[in-house]
Amino acid sequence: MTTAEHLDTIDRLLTQGFPREPVRTVDSSSGPGFHLVQLSRTPPFWDDDGSGRIEAADQISAEYGALTQAVTDRWGDPQIFSLGTLRDRVFEGEEIPQPWTDLSAATDHVHLWRAAERWLVACVTQHDHEDPYLLTAAVTVVDPP
Repeated sequence: MTTAEHLDTIDRLLTQGFPREPVRTVDSSSGPGFHLVQLSRTPPFWDDDGSGRIEAADQISAEYGALTQAVTDRWGDPQIFSLGTLRDRVFEGEEIPQPWTDLSAATDHVHLWRAAERWLVACVTQHDHEDPYLLTAAVTVVDPP
């Protein structure tokens, strides 16, 4: 997908209502107050000898950089929000609202913009070192915890 297509997806999420109950598909989840979507993904690294990981990281980093620049051009400079302590709080049993729980399980930090009444989040996630890198976006009315 192109940056323009990613922005179209984000624009749709910024205006779309939120479901009352959680809904999951292969590449997205939504629930009360949030939408979380995978915009792009690299191949997984199950059979990779390490050579594909570098190329995939470069590719997803370039897409992430183009997306964050395009969103910055629209919404201004982002906040860089660290999720490390949030992940620790989840691990210690604190109940953290979505999408922050899912995000903290898969990345160390996010770019965060205020877009009218909603937060717009962009990041690269990866759940396990053999899993693909995912260019991820979230739209939420839930303030960062």
